[in-house]
Amino acid sequence: MRTECYTINGIATCVDPCNNYTALNDDWRSVDNTNNSVLHCDRNINWNGWYRMFLGGNNAQIPETCVAENRCGTHAPLWINGVHPTQSEGIVTRTVCNAWSGSCCNFPTHTIKVKLCFGSYYVYKLGVPSTCWLAYCTGTVEIQSLMYMLL
Repeated sequence: MRTECYTINGIATCVDPCNNYTALNDDWRSVDNTNNSVLHCDRNINWNGWYRMFLGGNNAQIPETCVAENRCGTHAPLWINGVHPTQSEGIVTRTVCNAWSGSCCNFPTHTIKVKLCFGSYYVYKLGVPSTCWLAYCTGTVEIQSLMYMLL
């Protein structure tokens, strides 16, 4: 699946999420951020549509490995348990885990959708975490794995 389709008032519309996303450019989401003086909770956000992540104006991605507790502006950072998709895979579903209490998947998990776009960036259809003080993390885009996926 390369596009997402929905129906409004009986009319079906399909769009490519690579051309229809909201920029998410919160530097506090960085995996390198250990400052928790202001905690963030993604449960309170009305996630709607697709998002492209940036860090310092550069493409960013949700990490594919467990992120240490108390990073990314929250107590329990969110990361995807699986690899990012290739171009040929189109839109895929991935499980989101969280790091807390010595576990990489402590609270109930949820799923999101992910797509690799031409131009070497990802878009995400994010979901609401199971509890508060969980927030999506961002890290730099893995250039080597990205180049491999484009071949």
